Amino acid sequence: MLYPAIHELKKNVDSKYLMVTMAAKRARQLQDHPEDLAMDDYETLKTVSRALEEIALNKVKEKH
Repeated sequence: MLYPAIHELKKNVDSKYLMVTMAAKRARQLQDHPEDLAMDDYETLKTVSRALEEIALNKVKEKH
């Protein structure tokens, strides 16, 4: 099961395609710079899941 759930993610990002792009970019940032964490406590150690957690908690914003 995906954590956080899709409906939680869609509250902060309208498009699922934008959400995937944001998560991929943020996961790459976390891999390249692991010291740049937006939160203190994560549910998982995987970078993509951490990126999705940050999106669900509105810690990551889309750039225009």
